[in-house]
Amino acid sequence: MRLKRTVGVVAALAVTLAGVTACRDSREIALGTTGKPHIKIMVGGLSKVIYLPGQLAQQIGAYQRQGLDVELFDQPSGANAETSLLAGEVQAVVGFYDHTIDLQAKEQCIESVVQFANVPGEAEMVATAKAGEVKSGADFKGRNLGVTSLGSSTDFLTKALALRGGVTSKEYTPVKVGAGQTFISAMNQGSIDAGMTTDPTIAQLTNTGQAKVLYDMRTVEGTKAALGGLYPASSLYMGCEIVKRYPDIVQKLANAYVETLKWISSHTPEQVAAMMPPSFAGGDKALYVKSLRDSLPMFTKDGRMDPAGAQNVLKVLGESSSNVKPKKDKIDLSKTYTTQFVDAAHAQAQQ
Repeated sequence: MRLKRTVGVVAALAVTLAGVTACRDSREIALGTTGKPHIKIMVGGLSKVIYLPGQLAQQIGAYQRQGLDVELFDQPSGANAETSLLAGEVQAVVGFYDHTIDLQAKEQCIESVVQFANVPGEAEMVATAKAGEVKSGADFKGRNLGVTSLGSSTDFLTKALALRGGVTSKEYTPVKVGAGQTFISAMNQGSIDAGMTTDPTIAQLTNTGQAKVLYDMRTVEGTKAALGGLYPASSLYMGCEIVKRYPDIVQKLANAYVETLKWISSHTPEQVAAMMPPSFAGGDKALYVKSLRDSLPMFTKDGRMDPAGAQNVLKVLGESSSNVKPKKDKIDLSKTYTTQFVDAAHAQAQQ
């Protein structure tokens, strides 16, 4: 029996190594059937307003104008999107910047090349029935708190809010509830007392009176109050190796997103909603427009990282993340983001 188990382990390891090798090969960017560079991008929730630029760039033709063949994939959790990148299933992720720091602590090099927002665009929502009991992070003790998944940015932020209230991650229970309807159902069923989510889920919960906003990190003021400073979040991040290998393609992606961010800043929520796939409105266009109005101000107009904000992300994770905390002093922020492609995009636009 012991021999069989050993053989099984060896066989499983061989399959795993073969898979890793295959994934490494897939990190290359090849030409698609159109003859253009075919880029696979995983979005940590296509319908989430915080990741709007990913789909909007497709809708307004920004990718096409750069000569790119972009394929977007939907993954509700940022942690799973990160996994897809590391596995070589995609070449880029539209997700939270904080993953670049978390992964560097795990000796992986991931780099934000366009910063969509310098605030999370998230809100900690508390069930209306529990609003009188849960008034701050200090009241998280003993509670069930919703996150998209363990290891996600919502998980990171929940730990930070709890810690600022004097509650450790061992004193509450994080519950994986995803986003959208699964989040709403969990709250209505009492599976969670509060939880971290984004628009349009925030708008749906507040509009129906099912929940109230406890911490609003869709604004600069709310983010500073909750986290002690800015917290750069949604971004386009890629593996450092692929950024070095394909700078011309990365530049084209940066150009597309800089164009998209400028487009957002010069159009109304109604105009943005009209450009998006109808399914994103979830059958209630007016509510979708409201969610856009509440969240669109979070987007940068130029795609640049706020350096002080990046420092604050490291500070927050260094205090609340068991992974980052012991390695905080060894983290090199210069390897977690770059502005060279965004700077070049603006220079090209001025010519």
